[in-house]
Amino acid sequence: MKKRFASWHILFIHYLKRDWKKIMLWILGVSLFSAAFVPAFNEIAKGNGLQAMFETLQNPAMTSMLGPTPVESANNYTVGAMYAHEMLLFCGLLAMILTALHVISHTRKEEELGLTELIRSFQVGRQANALATIMEILLINLLLVFFITGVMLSFNVETISTEGVFLFAFSIGTAGTIGASIAIVTAQIMPTSSGAAGLALGITGFLYIIRASTDVANVDLSIWNPMGWIYLTYPFTENNWALLIYAFIFNVVFVLIAFILEEKRDMGAGFLPQREGKANAKRSLMSILGLFLKLNKGTIISWFFAFILLGGAYGSIYGDMQTFLESNKLVQQMFSQSGSTIEESFTGTIMMVMIGLVSILPIVVVNKLFTEENHAHLSQLLATKVTRARLYWTNVGIAAFSGVLGILFAAGSLGIIAITVMKRRENLEIQNFLAAGYNFLPAVLFFIGLAALTLGWAPRLRKVVYIYLVYSFMLTYFEGVLDLPNWFLKTAIQRWIPQMPVDAYDAFPFFIITVVSLVLIVVGYLGYRRRDLLEEAS
Repeated sequence: MKKRFASWHILFIHYLKRDWKKIMLWILGVSLFSAAFVPAFNEIAKGNGLQAMFETLQNPAMTSMLGPTPVESANNYTVGAMYAHEMLLFCGLLAMILTALHVISHTRKEEELGLTELIRSFQVGRQANALATIMEILLINLLLVFFITGVMLSFNVETISTEGVFLFAFSIGTAGTIGASIAIVTAQIMPTSSGAAGLALGITGFLYIIRASTDVANVDLSIWNPMGWIYLTYPFTENNWALLIYAFIFNVVFVLIAFILEEKRDMGAGFLPQREGKANAKRSLMSILGLFLKLNKGTIISWFFAFILLGGAYGSIYGDMQTFLESNKLVQQMFSQSGSTIEESFTGTIMMVMIGLVSILPIVVVNKLFTEENHAHLSQLLATKVTRARLYWTNVGIAAFSGVLGILFAAGSLGIIAITVMKRRENLEIQNFLAAGYNFLPAVLFFIGLAALTLGWAPRLRKVVYIYLVYSFMLTYFEGVLDLPNWFLKTAIQRWIPQMPVDAYDAFPFFIITVVSLVLIVVGYLGYRRRDLLEEAS
């Protein structure tokens, strides 16, 4: 046993020295996002804010996005209950994603780079790396817990109790360990780091979609979902600590499974073997277009499938909206004054959220060109008659086409399922959903333009595009919850585009954003044509 984990503590200290900047940014960013909105929620609660927010969030659509609340009456809805209701699930989801990617990077990715083989050539145990990574994750999430607790308590809000704050913080930290446990297992199963990361994130997304359905249909079923153990703790209301015990057992079991799997597999291999290619390549691979379609095929198909599932999950909620509206006079009055139906309002809001997710795919496709460059795969191509222009425009074209199809699958599946389950269509047809989706096409092109710009001029900064995407997603996700000024909301590109079908189509922002996006793509090409190749640069 000691031989398996020999010198893990040395690796643990080395990882802390290597990752300390990343850890500081991680803890600071997640903690402030999780805790720093307390004053804003306290302002929202003034006057009749709590009652209005409680009634609004009873909407099945909002329940699917944010989760349920155990509070049954607006009179018992406090600032603490509202904060946990609207923030806990999303903060936990963010923690899961970050830890999953960190674990994959420190385990499977390092095997691919040959670092693990180098480390094991010394007196280091076979599973020391995995244990050191898990211990680092535990330390990060523990620090995260105490930082969130300190920030929230510093605001000194009456209904934000000490016990509730600790439970809120521990729920987010526990979410991070759940993400790590899932990732450490997928790292043993999949043959590549990209496959392991994709499977871990896919499982996380699947858990989120499943809980969206069970929260609306029967919240008791959500208790069987590991993601449910995060937000069903109900801080500031029921303070259900018992669910964290379930999460602890889940983590222990998955980590043990990961250790067993790692002990039995060969280094650099997974339990799912890498599929062997055909003896003779297809004629399509003789072209640059065919080559890049082949390289991106798995990613594109996986994301398309995710868009269909996500659209279908949100579309299934439309059947409960009319029942909710008829049973709630306050919300009925709110929508009658706004001049739009609850279905139209939800369509406009959820479409912005879905387009944020759709935008990830073309960014990944654009960055794939740099990945191949970084792995020294393009030198052989460029030694032939293939030009950089051909590589660049082919890749950007695939990214744009995948974005167009992504909108089709997301908006189409949302519309088909919504129309199927709605008792009354409320003037919504499939063309309304497609129009609402393609109305945001310039936003997708804008993210492609940003990715192309970094590819051409500063490829090492390509992750900044993801940071801005997450930033824009958060603003659009929480704009109905947080009372933010309009100028601040406008820093998200989606906010420049009207929300159809509630708002009318506006050709001016559609045209301007499209033109700006195309300019960014062209400027990116000018940089890509001139700069040196960065082979094995990261």
